[in-house]
Amino acid sequence: MKNLFILGITICLFSACLEKNDPKKLANTKWELTELPGLTLPAAAKATLNFGDSLKVSGKSFCNSYGGKVEIIDRKIKLQDLISTRMFCQETDAAERAYVQAINQVNEAKITEGKLTLLNDEKVLLVFKKAY
Repeated sequence: MKNLFILGITICLFSACLEKNDPKKLANTKWELTELPGLTLPAAAKATLNFGDSLKVSGKSFCNSYGGKVEIIDRKIKLQDLISTRMFCQETDAAERAYVQAINQVNEAKITEGKLTLLNDEKVLLVFKKAY
């Protein structure tokens, strides 16, 4: 019985350490893309992700602007109803397509040391640094 009690306490301690995203931490924040695995980012343009006070999202996907809604529960994040302008920019076309594809696959987020990492399960899709 004593061992079960110790095991229960240990599980509670570890579950308390699990990282959760507080929607309030993302409200009114701005992020700049620093990494899109498998792709060299264009030097002439930036991709951004901005969270509003009501957790609406907006940003720039190198060439085009986009916006939509976000739902956050613990580490799970769901970007919904994303809409975008449709300009064609030859210099950033490959990066634009990769960014849009990645952002539509996001289902998890981690915030550590001023970085926002967006994932699909455990696969890193996008890494942002906090923009000021």
